[in-house]
Amino acid sequence: MGKNITKINHETIGLIYGFFGVLGFSGTLPATRIAVTNFDPIVVGLGRAVIAAVFAIVLLRLTRQPIPHRQYWKSLGIIVGGVIIGFPLLSAWAMQQLPASHAAIVTGILPLATAIVAALRMGEKPSLGFWIASFLGSTTIVTFALIEGNGTIQFADIFLIVAVIAAAFGYAEGGELAKTLGGWQVICWALVLSAPILIIPVTVVVLQKGISASPYAWLGFGYVSIISMFFAFFAWYRGLATGGIARVSQVQLLQPFLSILLSALFLKEKITYLMICTALIVVISVAIGRKQPIQIN
Repeated sequence: MGKNITKINHETIGLIYGFFGVLGFSGTLPATRIAVTNFDPIVVGLGRAVIAAVFAIVLLRLTRQPIPHRQYWKSLGIIVGGVIIGFPLLSAWAMQQLPASHAAIVTGILPLATAIVAALRMGEKPSLGFWIASFLGSTTIVTFALIEGNGTIQFADIFLIVAVIAAAFGYAEGGELAKTLGGWQVICWALVLSAPILIIPVTVVVLQKGISASPYAWLGFGYVSIISMFFAFFAWYRGLATGGIARVSQVQLLQPFLSILLSALFLKEKITYLMICTALIVVISVAIGRKQPIQIN
């Protein structure tokens, strides 16, 4: 019984950390939409990591963190490709063409993608009930995208889908590595590793196009750089490592609901009944999936 209580406590703590991570991520698409009104997508998508890397370097130096062993570099590389380059850059391009509320619903398939990667790479074994709940939420989201696109997937939606796949690998790999290095250490080292590479294209674009922007666009860029790319990952990777990647990743099904509210508040985007119904079904699937067993190796 004591073992079961410990397991429940770990899952609960992981879900709490996961929720705070999702809370930070929920403003990512609206803030990106705001930022790309004035900034080039490359600056928004990759420049956020360059800014966040400055904070990461300071934090790592202050806490005197040892350089990760070479055995972890491959995992850090996957994280860089997934959540520092892939998702931010592709979503920034998509946000030039799509409302943030629409994109928020489409990226709702991310929890399912993360659970699949966790099952394939980390050996987690979700139950049939878990998969049914996940597919319910994800199928609802795909249906929403088709209805919004008048029966077709828009080109920008393809960017988002590829972004989701990239993020799924970055989330799963980061959640696993956080068990060894710690949640905030993982994102900090990934940022430091990527900075020398990313600063080149960002500098080229800035020199070509400049960085003149409205205060509102700067605010959006600041959010994705400091919150989305830095602090939100502290809680997110800690949650994935503590409560299990497949389990905690399902909390992110709440993100579309939170993002469309923020889109309405800050971007004045219209919230339709279809969005509300889609978000509610997604929330229900989270509640169902939360109760399904998952075997963690």
